[in-house]
Amino acid sequence: MAYGNWEPVIGLEIHAQLQTVSKMFSSDSASFGGADNENISPVSLGMPGALPVINKKAVEYSVKVGLALNCEIKTQSIFARKNYFYPDLPKGYQISQYDQPICEKGYVDIFVNGEKRRIDITRAHMEEDAGKSTHHGDYSLINLNRAGVPLLEIVSDPVIRSPAEAAEYARTIRGILRYLDVCDGNLEEGSLRCDCNVSVRKKGETKFGTRVEIKNVNSFRFVEKAIDYEIQRQIDSIESGEKIIQETRLYDSTKNRTNSMRSKEEASDYRYFPDPDLLPVRLDVSWVEKIKSSLPELPLARAARFQSAYGLPEYDSTVLVLEKSIADYFEVAAKECKNPKAVSNWIMTDIMRELKESEKDIEHAPIKASQLAEMIKLIDDKTISSKMAKTVFAEMWKTGQNAGDIVKAQGMSQITDAGAIEKIVDEIIAKNPSQVTEYLSGKEKVFGFFVGQVMKASKGQANPETVNDLLKKKLKV
Repeated sequence: MAYGNWEPVIGLEIHAQLQTVSKMFSSDSASFGGADNENISPVSLGMPGALPVINKKAVEYSVKVGLALNCEIKTQSIFARKNYFYPDLPKGYQISQYDQPICEKGYVDIFVNGEKRRIDITRAHMEEDAGKSTHHGDYSLINLNRAGVPLLEIVSDPVIRSPAEAAEYARTIRGILRYLDVCDGNLEEGSLRCDCNVSVRKKGETKFGTRVEIKNVNSFRFVEKAIDYEIQRQIDSIESGEKIIQETRLYDSTKNRTNSMRSKEEASDYRYFPDPDLLPVRLDVSWVEKIKSSLPELPLARAARFQSAYGLPEYDSTVLVLEKSIADYFEVAAKECKNPKAVSNWIMTDIMRELKESEKDIEHAPIKASQLAEMIKLIDDKTISSKMAKTVFAEMWKTGQNAGDIVKAQGMSQITDAGAIEKIVDEIIAKNPSQVTEYLSGKEKVFGFFVGQVMKASKGQANPETVNDLLKKKLKV
């Protein structure tokens, strides 16, 4: 996206809800759903005298994420109280981490339009979630089931330079969290939420502009659209002589615009101080090393293996490993049909297109990995052509049938017998003498006419390579 003489400066704060059984500081259930205010206790309600106890599993998950994001893991971190009033914050403060977080100075690599970009991560810190307010005209309701659920907030450096980069970075983080099995990444249920910090400055300047935060964006597509709108809004405002104010805004996806929510607080407004009810979190180095040794194969490592083991291009590998389920699907199909590049092409084009249109994930796709492999084998052994395969694929997606059954039922087998094809070629040439003259006089585009006629006469079943070879031979001057 072009913004003239202006450059956007973007940073993301991604809040990942950790998939622990209980909450960050109490034994209440951390599961999504349940009746309103069912998963609560004196601790999550902030009752006087109720003391928090740290969830060890949440600390372990946070360390896992930090290691996967190439962060420094701090052997000592401190929980602080972030003081602000909001109806769904029962204690009047949020337990978070401030100047001594558990993870610092990491990075992830992303690909945007085939180009590799490294996004630096400032920190990842543990905190508890707030409850949820729902507004109904002249009254609001508070549900505290979510209050106290463990979060890991992952804060990037302000090094992102386009809405597309921001969306791809968020997708990459989600992929890593899902590989680690510490967060389900469900944006609709709020287990992954993005706050986007956006400012603009003239190209060549080093000083940052006034930052605006877009709060709780709940889809990657909306991350891109919200940031793009906000960049343009700020540019238009500055060029009209207005001053950008530091504030928090909300994105309205129906109108594709951001609206002011409240003025943005500074860190000093929250009056952070160490929580007196919680001791510092001290990590044993050997415990951290044990977690490190148990990490699964992560997206970047898997992408490198896909390149070396399957001969895939860097771009293909990076796209395929973003979602663990898609990478698993690829490996099953590639091993069965022994044509990994063809599997990659079908997944990245047809499969992903259909998944997007049907809003399905690959685990619920009507074409299983083994079925895709069977179809590719039919192409490779010349039973069907690539063009026929498109028709077969569409029928497979519609019905869930195997490729071989569809080919047999519809009589779609490719004609590979050179003698049978030659007979058709001779008939087409004999019927079209004027086109033969045109071709022989130098009008090479007429060649496509002959190919089309032969394919039509063979009902699309003639092997295209054989058709081309025979036509070139027969139409030689």
